[in-house]
Amino acid sequence: MKVLIILNDPPYGTERSYNGSRLAHAVKKSSPDTEVTVFLMADAVLCAKAGQKTPEGFYNMERMLRRVASGGGHILLCGTCMDARGLAEGDLMEGASRSTMDALSAATLEADKVLVF
Repeated sequence: MKVLIILNDPPYGTERSYNGSRLAHAVKKSSPDTEVTVFLMADAVLCAKAGQKTPEGFYNMERMLRRVASGGGHILLCGTCMDARGLAEGDLMEGASRSTMDALSAATLEADKVLVF
């Protein structure tokens, strides 16, 4: 099965990206054979910025997405959204990569389930 999770909200301030990344990790954990792709758009591209420092006891989106990637999930970012926010490829956490709308379109058509946060 292929699951595509699209995140739109910033890493902090709302909990949508937090909940989407929690779900992505839970799917990979409970079904390791499921192919999970997390596509970050709009302000969600900042979720994959390397070097995030959060207060003790507060969730950290970089760590959460790293768990998805280390479990075999794919973390893709909208390149146009990155450019609009001044985010370069060198700013990204390990395991995340710049992508395109064409790649999102292909992933959407291939997915068995698409979830949008």
